[in-house]
This record gives sequence, C-alpha cells and structure tokens, in this order.
Amino acid sequence: MDFDLMREVFPKLLAAVPTTLALASISLCLGFALAVPLALMRVSKSRLLSVFGYGYVYVIRSTPLLVQMFLIYYGSGQFRAFFEQVGLWTLFRDAWFCAILALTLSTAAYSTEIIRGAIQAVPLGQIEAARAVGMSGVLQFRRIVFPIAMRLALPAYGNEIILMVKSTSLVSTITILEVTGVAKQIISNTYRPVEVFIIAGVIYLSINFIVSRSVMLIELWLNPHRRSDRDVTGALAAAAH
Repeated sequence: MDFDLMREVFPKLLAAVPTTLALASISLCLGFALAVPLALMRVSKSRLLSVFGYGYVYVIRSTPLLVQMFLIYYGSGQFRAFFEQVGLWTLFRDAWFCAILALTLSTAAYSTEIIRGAIQAVPLGQIEAARAVGMSGVLQFRRIVFPIAMRLALPAYGNEIILMVKSTSLVSTITILEVTGVAKQIISNTYRPVEVFIIAGVIYLSINFIVSRSVMLIELWLNPHRRSDRDVTGALAAAAH
C-alpha cells in the first residue's frame, strides 16, 4: 500500500468534490420539482394521468441509469438535425447538460414513488378535518396533505439523496471529471487503482455520512413528538464528530 501516493491524490480528489455536489444538488432539485406533479398524476382519479405517471416511472426505474445516460449523450447525435432546427443542439452536445438531464429523470422517477406513497399514507382523519372546516382541495393539499407527506417521505428521500450522490460517479463515462473521473485519470497515470479508489471511497463515505446525519436532524426537527432532549443532543454530537 503506497501511503505517500494516497496523501498525494487526496487533495486532487477533494478538489473534484464541488463538481460531484453540484451534479447531485442540481439534479435533486430539478428531479423533486418534476416528481411532485408526477406523484399527483399517480394518485389522480384520471386514468390518463395515472397511466402516464405510471408509464414514466416504470420505464425509468426498469432501465439502468448508465444506459439512459448513454442514450441521451451519445444517442442525441443521431438527431442533430432536429435539435439544431429547434435550437437545442447547443444543450445536447454539452456533457454537463446531458448528465444533469439523465440524473434528473432518474431521481424524478424514484422520488415520484416516494412522494406518492407518502401522500397515500396521510391519515384520512386529517383530510376529513380539513374538509370539515371548509378547505378547498388545493388548500387541503397545500396546508395538510403535502406537509404531512413530506414528513413521512423524508427518511426514504434521504436514501434517494445518498443514491444520487453515488450515481454521480457514472458521469465520468461521458467525460465529466468529478471524483470518480479524476480518480480514473490518476489511475491511468499511476497504475495504482487500490490506493486511489480507497481515497475516493472515503470521500463518498464522508459526503454521505454528512447527508444521512443532516436528514436525521431535519427529521427530528420536523417531528418534535418523536424527539427528546437526549435525541437532539446525541444527534448534534454525532454530526459534530
């Protein structure tokens, strides 16, 4: 084990962390914005909307993210004339756009099912109480259903955030140099994959540790009836370390 090499590559891999975080955060934000209306389609009484939402989720979740990324990045070149005609080729020829599009579509499908399950898990009594005081359907959703659903969905959505951070490693296959991409570049020069990937793994582990602890703290904050002073103190201490 070459510890000198590990010390040398650590700052190089650490410098690529902002790229990884940018890919994950942008994709998660766009994916969540897409997942909410898709989840509403899934629970809609309209068969057309429900089928459309189900079809999207089924197709995206049933195919590998890497295949989707390749189809978007490499496959879009076969439709260059069309994209140039509608003024979108400047986007589809950019690896960043293709990576974020693929990650967004993927996380939107998984987040749709998380949100759908949370909406359907909202206690019926809460909805009936909202109706009893004269709330409209939109007001019920905004003030009652959606806030409760987000609390219920948070643990599962925390897992989705972690999965997305790890999924960003796939964008190295389409020329983007995030943590894994830089690691591959270093390995091609040093021929020492074990040392380099150990450091990359530690970086991913550290990021996801922070994410998991942050989600836990948010969950405790949103659910005061589930926490005690000991729970909060223990969570803060764990996050500090």
